[in-house]
Amino acid sequence: MKFKGIEKKEQGEFITRYDLKYETVDGIEKIYEMISRDKDIKEFEKLHDRKPDAVVMIMHDATGEKVLINKEYRMAVGTYVFSFPAGIIEEGETVREAASRELREETGLHIDSIVDEIRESFSAVGFSNEKNVCVVGTASGEFQPSDSTLEEIEAGWYTREEVRKMLKTENFAGRTQAYCYIWSKE
Repeated sequence: MKFKGIEKKEQGEFITRYDLKYETVDGIEKIYEMISRDKDIKEFEKLHDRKPDAVVMIMHDATGEKVLINKEYRMAVGTYVFSFPAGIIEEGETVREAASRELREETGLHIDSIVDEIRESFSAVGFSNEKNVCVVGTASGEFQPSDSTLEEIEAGWYTREEVRKMLKTENFAGRTQAYCYIWSKE
């Protein structure tokens, strides 16, 4: 592939749509549509050489026998989806500050410990350059409704057995499904 250019097509409140112009190995010029949280991409390097947009919290209870999963209504698919708590890293925040704030806002829980911070990954490489950082740790507290009326979230602690059953019957976000499959098999 040979990158030929990028054109901003539409600016939304949270995402921007771009056309990436490129040439295939056999000389055919193509356009690849994508979205980004970056509102001003002008060069190739900015597609990947950028700060993470969001943080994902993989939290367990103090015993390690339960995993925290949100059941959240996701407008893009028109139904509830099980996923890890996650959210945007605001300007000036560290990954850990964003994780703490987002977990509290979405679930009412607080982070007790972060045992690992996993290298950046891409959310949906088929159509977006959004980057996430996953933090792994433990959380506790009492569940509270989301701070935002824009989010319909029901947070819960789930055992391995419950997760194994849910994987057969419920809608999951991809990264949550993959982690939960492996974790539930332990």
